[in-house]
Amino acid sequence: MTDATSGRGGVSSRRRGRPPRTESADTRDRILDAAREEFSERGYEKTSVRGIAKAADVDSALVHHYFGTKEQVFEAAVEVAFAPALKVREAVLEGPLDDAGERMTRTIFGLWENPVTRKPLLAIVRSAVNNDAAAAVFRRLVSAQLLRRIAGEIDAPDAELRAELAAAQLVGVAMMRYVIKIEPITSVDVEQIIARVAPVVQGHLTGRGSSDS
Repeated sequence: MTDATSGRGGVSSRRRGRPPRTESADTRDRILDAAREEFSERGYEKTSVRGIAKAADVDSALVHHYFGTKEQVFEAAVEVAFAPALKVREAVLEGPLDDAGERMTRTIFGLWENPVTRKPLLAIVRSAVNNDAAAAVFRRLVSAQLLRRIAGEIDAPDAELRAELAAAQLVGVAMMRYVIKIEPITSVDVEQIIARVAPVVQGHLTGRGSSDS
C-alpha cells in the first residue's frame, strides 16, 4: 500500500488543497518567491499561474486560493519587491526639500546598484513595459505609495506633476543604464550619474537645482 504522504520513489508529491494553518505563511511566501522568479525570467506575458505553482511545488488551486488571478499574484509579488523602493519616500521626507533631489537620486541608484534589489526591479520594469495589465498594477503602486506622498510635501500648485517628472527622470536613466544598457551610461561610475542627475531631479521638485543654492 502506498504511503499517502509521500510520492513514488521517495519523491515528495506536490502539495494539493489548502495546507495546515501552521504551513500557510511558508506556503504563501514560497508562492511569492516563485512568482517573482517567474516574472523576472519570463516576463508577465509568458508567466502562468500553473508555472508559478510548479515552481513553488504546490497545486494551482493554492495559488488561486491565496492570490486569485495572475494579475493579483503579480500585484502581490510587485508590492513585496517594490518595498525597498519606498525608501525613496523616506529619503525625500527626512530632510529639507532644498536638497531632496540628491537624496532621492542617491536612494534610487543605490537600489539599482545592489544586485539583491536590482533583480526584482528588473522584473517589475520589464513586465510593466511589455504588458498593459502589469503596467496598470505598477502605476497604482507607484502613484499610491510613492508619488502622491512626495507630492504632498511640495508646496506648489503643480506638485503632483513635479513629483512625476522627478520620478520619470530617474526611471529613464535607470532604464538606459540597467535595462537597455546603452554605453557609456552603463559603464560610467554611478557617482558621476548621481552628480549630473540630482540637480535635474531637484529642479523638477522645487524649480531650482541643488547646485544653485
